[in-house]
Amino acid sequence: MEQLNHLVFLWINATPASPHALISLAAFLANDLIIIVPLLIVGLWLWGQRDQIGQQRELVSKTTIALLFAMTTAKTLSMLFPHARPFVEGFGYNFLHHAPDDSFPSDHGTAIFTFALSFLFWHRIWSGALLMVTAIAIAWSRIYLGIHWPLDMLGGLLVGMLGCLFAQLVWNLFGEQINAVMCKVYRFGFAFPIRKGWVQN
Repeated sequence: MEQLNHLVFLWINATPASPHALISLAAFLANDLIIIVPLLIVGLWLWGQRDQIGQQRELVSKTTIALLFAMTTAKTLSMLFPHARPFVEGFGYNFLHHAPDDSFPSDHGTAIFTFALSFLFWHRIWSGALLMVTAIAIAWSRIYLGIHWPLDMLGGLLVGMLGCLFAQLVWNLFGEQINAVMCKVYRFGFAFPIRKGWVQN
């Protein structure tokens, strides 16, 4: 498995001969595109059509549970199964500064794949598919730039699946209570902008 991991990495990893524009694009994807996760979570909770805001907030709640579980699981796996990054092992080429911490599973991969799977399972196929393409682009970029192995990203995808499964189980058992608490806290904290009509009630 490790030999295959190395082989696929070398197939994807950029080299000094790679186009500078492609390396710059990969750096943007690797560093900045993950911002869509908090932006969409906040946007879907605060704004939307009145008849759809309830469904949007359920999606946000389930996605948040999935992300919390997935990221906690990823950190636990990283401690249990430490794996050095490619540049730490002196393998391939590195084009992006990164701390030499453990790489498996990828935090970026876990977050974006969990997010994409949440939309695929609980929103609409087209939105989930679009986010999955985004997730694959981020995963590719971090391998291309030499800071992750392919198995780091596969691990992120699998942990994301577990996160969504956990979130659905929790929601089936405690969904109404969780939703009631979150809405109560939100309406208390955002009473002023709600009264002004800046955000949805």
